[in-house]
Amino acid sequence: MPRAIARRRSGYTHDVEIDGHSLVADEPREAGGSDEGPSPTRLLAASLASCSAITMQMYADRKGWDAGDLQVAVDMEYGEASAPRSFLVTLKLPATLAQDRRQRLAEIAARCPVHRVLAREAEVDVTTRVELI
Repeated sequence: MPRAIARRRSGYTHDVEIDGHSLVADEPREAGGSDEGPSPTRLLAASLASCSAITMQMYADRKGWDAGDLQVAVDMEYGEASAPRSFLVTLKLPATLAQDRRQRLAEIAARCPVHRVLAREAEVDVTTRVELI
């Protein structure tokens, strides 16, 4: 089972390990952080962007389509308590790709696992437990 571990470095800065990969999460200075890495909610936007892009690329590869240098941009709007309220996903696809293929890739992007969780189309359980260290 994949596991992500966040360890406090200092202040709000945390080192995060995920399956042998490392990254840093923090809060922006205006929120009291050191801005040494993206905030967890910004990492959520990055997860949505990368999941959409990878899902589209995998589909294009299976179909033998040249998707070129596709890109996905995600803009996030915050609501109450600094929680994300909405995400705007912009797919940047090559103009040389046929319209029907661009449309299909847009449909596929909306089916990526992160999109499905955020749109509440997937059932996900989150359980919290406490262990003493």
